[in-house]
Amino acid sequence: MNLERSTVIVTGASAGIGRETALAFARRGANVVLAARREDRLCELAARIERIGVEALVVPTDVGRPDDIERLVQAALDRFGRIDVLVNNAGFGFSGTIEETTEADMRELWDVNYMSAFLATKAVLPTMRAQRRGHIVNVSSVVGKLAFPFHGAYSATKFALIGMTEALRGELEGSGVTATVVLPASTRTEFFDVQRTHDGHVSAPTGPQQDADAVARAIVRSVHRPTPEVNMVRPFRIAYGLAAFFPALRDLAGRQFYRRSKGRPRRMPAKQDASGAQHDAGTDTDVR
Repeated sequence: MNLERSTVIVTGASAGIGRETALAFARRGANVVLAARREDRLCELAARIERIGVEALVVPTDVGRPDDIERLVQAALDRFGRIDVLVNNAGFGFSGTIEETTEADMRELWDVNYMSAFLATKAVLPTMRAQRRGHIVNVSSVVGKLAFPFHGAYSATKFALIGMTEALRGELEGSGVTATVVLPASTRTEFFDVQRTHDGHVSAPTGPQQDADAVARAIVRSVHRPTPEVNMVRPFRIAYGLAAFFPALRDLAGRQFYRRSKGRPRRMPAKQDASGAQHDAGTDTDVR
């Protein structure tokens, strides 16, 4: 897809992967619609994007609210008259066992991490189909294919994103619209600072890490030259295959992870913003 003067919506654009993705599209000549809850950060980012020489539209959005998503899509159409790319990136993390996860926590994770992407996708598809041009990027996670202890609730939302994207690719055949799922590992952002846990502490990142701008560049490449799936950590492809063919090995690895952590993942002191909030439904899915 030629990105020059295209219109790109990025949710979770206030920080991390979302912020870097918005900048990466702007550098390729795209106009960017910035969605997140923290309007001050979005305004700062918009000013930087406009200095690049393209347009930026700030739409304060809580993706956990369906009305906000409808308003976001309409604002993009009102300003630019088209939507070429949707990057479903907003979300938040949760660490805790299945037993510790409350129904309220699970419902909020589901609404923010999965339902927001589902609703945004439904909202943009009529326009993309009419244009016969469009691309949807769903930012999932490595734990969307390999779930480990303490991440069951979060992983469930990321598994769902992968399933939706795979189904979409078949349903969009011949429409001119394509879809990609992106699988980052732990990303060097504020994700773990604002991740929620059952006891109010912050889980430290584990496993391989990457920079947010590396994920952003991969997202832009997946739109420029459409690709079904982007694996940010290539060796994990082997792990996915082993898990599929030898599920007992996957379970063994999970048990060892649980034992090494003595029933509890590595923690850091909790950090809160000025309002005391532990997460922001307008931040990004940097997990993983």
